[in-house]
Amino acid sequence: MFGKYRLQRLVRKIEQALDGKAAPPIDFGAFRRITPISRDFGYDRGQPIDRHYIEGFLLRNSADIRGDVLEIGDDRYTKQFGSERVTKSDILNYQRGAPGTTIHCDLSACQDVIADNSFDCVIITQTIQMIYDVHAVGRALYRILKPGGRVLATMAGISQISRYDMDQWGEYWHFTDLSARRLFEESFTPGNIDVATYGNVLASISFLHGLASRELFPEDLDAVDRDYQMIVAVRAQK
Repeated sequence: MFGKYRLQRLVRKIEQALDGKAAPPIDFGAFRRITPISRDFGYDRGQPIDRHYIEGFLLRNSADIRGDVLEIGDDRYTKQFGSERVTKSDILNYQRGAPGTTIHCDLSACQDVIADNSFDCVIITQTIQMIYDVHAVGRALYRILKPGGRVLATMAGISQISRYDMDQWGEYWHFTDLSARRLFEESFTPGNIDVATYGNVLASISFLHGLASRELFPEDLDAVDRDYQMIVAVRAQK
């Protein structure tokens, strides 16, 4: 007796042969499943693949993390990459009661909470997609930066939905390098914006399944295919 998948493969091979477009069979291995290997983005297996790219981006731009720094959510990257260059650290959260929070507001509507020209650097990782009015976020980031200050932002491209965030306040957008650039060009001078993308088809599939970065080879992670943008990163200067 043929198993279901063996029968499907046989039928497909026959159809391809009749069309004259026969292709070699694919061994899907552990990926032949309709549920992910992990729904925890890989945290339960090691460092998530998207965090590998995010932390690499911040490391390459760590000199920008200096002076008065604002980070969204917590200050782990301010501490990890800013060290002694940081003179003042603030943490912004939308939700009240988050540990360490010094500023409570919606970043898209923070005019009465954060003064103009307040920060030398803003670190905002994997947050913009959770805010519906992204255009207001772009304007706010420009407004609260000091002249010459820089924002280091990362946004989801290819990714599963973060169910926690979706249920708490929403997850509205995933980005491409083009949409990210257009968003920041609404407020920042185009020549002061650098956009980078990270990921490829293997890294993206692995991330969607919840694998960790250590489960891929460095060359698997380092290859960049702009048609498979897992992470979109922006460095913009006021």
